[in-house]
Amino acid sequence: MDGYTGHMQTAQGVLDLLKRRGLRMTPQRRAIVTEIMATHGHISPTDVAHRVRERVPGVNPSTVYRTLDLLEDLGVLSHAHLESGAEYHWSEEGDHIHLVCSRCGGEESFSMSEADTLRQLISEHHGFQPDLTHFAISGLCRVCSAAVQGGAVVRPARV
Repeated sequence: MDGYTGHMQTAQGVLDLLKRRGLRMTPQRRAIVTEIMATHGHISPTDVAHRVRERVPGVNPSTVYRTLDLLEDLGVLSHAHLESGAEYHWSEEGDHIHLVCSRCGGEESFSMSEADTLRQLISEHHGFQPDLTHFAISGLCRVCSAAVQGGAVVRPARV
């Protein structure tokens, strides 16, 4: 199987992989791949569509979703479900858990090595092997937690 090996961190490397798989290289697909590979961190399908439409007007949202799914199937991307919806990131940047503040919308990362205790606890007590990278853990960040415990009424703006 011809898959993504983590060393093709360029749009051209991913486009070459898609060509080898016999997929058509439409201007829309090229623009989507180029935008995704130029992005570090997380990006939502809506953001991809918006950015790509600036260069290639008329890009259909379903084309964006199909391309994201294809890149995930090839191992180029991973996604996680955050409070705002699905967000994609390079697979090799996926070794973390998302911590999202329900109050201010701030995000932090929790490393997988830090999460090993949680993974082991779930496995030992339930015989279940969790994929902790696929979702976000909601709660209150340090600042919001202190504000709530201190009785503060002011609600920070969402980030």
